[in-house]
Amino acid sequence: MKFSDVIGHEELKRKLRDNIDAGRVSHAQLFAGEAGWGSLQLALAYVQYLHCTNRTGGDSCGCCTSCVQMQALAHPDVHFVFPVVNPTKNPTSDSLIDQWRTICRDNDAIFGEHEWYEAVEANNAQGIIPVKEAAEVIRKLSYKAFEGDYKSVIIWLPEKMKREAANALLKILEEPWDKTLFVLVSEKPDTLLDTIISRTQSVGVGRIEEEALASYATRRLGAGADQAAVAAKLADGSVIELRRIVSEGGSAEASDNFELFTRLMRLSYSNRHLELFEWADQLVASGREGQKSFLEYTLRLLRESYMLTAGMESVSYLWGDEKAFCTKFAPFVANHNIEALVAATERAIRDIGQNGNPRMVFPHYALAVSKLIAMKG
Repeated sequence: MKFSDVIGHEELKRKLRDNIDAGRVSHAQLFAGEAGWGSLQLALAYVQYLHCTNRTGGDSCGCCTSCVQMQALAHPDVHFVFPVVNPTKNPTSDSLIDQWRTICRDNDAIFGEHEWYEAVEANNAQGIIPVKEAAEVIRKLSYKAFEGDYKSVIIWLPEKMKREAANALLKILEEPWDKTLFVLVSEKPDTLLDTIISRTQSVGVGRIEEEALASYATRRLGAGADQAAVAAKLADGSVIELRRIVSEGGSAEASDNFELFTRLMRLSYSNRHLELFEWADQLVASGREGQKSFLEYTLRLLRESYMLTAGMESVSYLWGDEKAFCTKFAPFVANHNIEALVAATERAIRDIGQNGNPRMVFPHYALAVSKLIAMKG
């Protein structure tokens, strides 16, 4: 991937390029940002530029042997590490490299953990980076570079490393081999070992600019100019969210999350408590990744509804059916309950993330939301 293929982030691309041109290449770098903000895109473009043998016009050439291999994610001196499921059957990333190449190609290297697990048919299993992966990385880096000076390792979601794997990686970061580059691409850098963070150079990746998102929507997603402009605003800097908005054509009718959210809120302010247990059973059946997706979606709509209550519609990121529902729902979300609603939702996210039993988490969550929605201001 060339820097010109990366969506937005022009200033950050310039800094990354200038660092390589000046020979300032830290041996371990941490690209941190949300899944939809393009951290992996930037990491791939950075590594391709580093390995390119004919840099041209401030970018990799895209034509040399190194660039062709990088664009196919098959460079012999660039290794990929990512979460695997069923570690007994698939002990290292190499066993899933074909699926990795496909999902990167089909999604322009912008996708989240949920999409990855769907691609490898994880069946709600949680991925990990096992300790054997660290041993495999050490083995690969012990060989002489095949085509250039550098050997590079891109680790996607290093927060999924088992502690043993993280400790093994730490030994390499403390005493790196010459001309060896580690690029860690993380969504949750605060969950990494402090000792790993302290040995990496931080590269903060923020939201993608609206103009760049709008251009991507017309160029790659087939959106019209007007739809692209509105979708780019609503996407809040995320290509993943942009794809959802464009694919749904501005309507939330196709969204399971929207249906679950509206049903929960209607049952809550109607005090139909027995039906809340049926609602909870429906969410339990959606699987752990679907549950986390719903809760994160709920956080967004709760916050957007509160903004409508506060008279801040001009900066609201709602449209279509979401806006129609939240406009009517907004009076139920105000100063007296918004903090508690957000806290309850974040607590459910944490419980599910820590492998809490969904059959206990969601009935409790539904009853807590119902009580808060029914609360008088």
